[in-house]
Amino acid sequence: MLKAIDVAKYFLSLTDEDAEDFTSNLKLQKLLYYAQGLHLALYDEPLFPEHIEAWTHGPVVPQVYYTYKGNGSCAIPAPDDLDFSVYDEKTRELLDEIHNVFGQFSAWKLRNMTHEEPPWKEVADFAGTISHDSMREYFKTLLK
Repeated sequence: MLKAIDVAKYFLSLTDEDAEDFTSNLKLQKLLYYAQGLHLALYDEPLFPEHIEAWTHGPVVPQVYYTYKGNGSCAIPAPDDLDFSVYDEKTRELLDEIHNVFGQFSAWKLRNMTHEEPPWKEVADFAGTISHDSMREYFKTLLK
């Protein structure tokens, strides 16, 4: 199983700087949420073991957030230490598709999208963990 930071690095490697495309920490967090949710819906198992929390600005993987916190709202550079051999073909295809579908949106658009979705909304105090069950249930409805 991959770690959340592995998934984050994969998404960061897809950044097209020539197209003035960039990924901030806010955007990266939402891509991780969509990756985890869709993986749960498709394969009934998590993509990565770290939990996702409901924060004020949407879903967040704390370990990844704190890794890139120093970038503020600026672009996170593509990693130079990425080992593509740790990603199987099925996972790469899923991550590529998630990036193609959701990566086209701004960080704030993604933030607003997650605010309308039950997994984030159901966490009462917006400071708790978003359950795998709630993500699986919600994302399965999107696949139909």
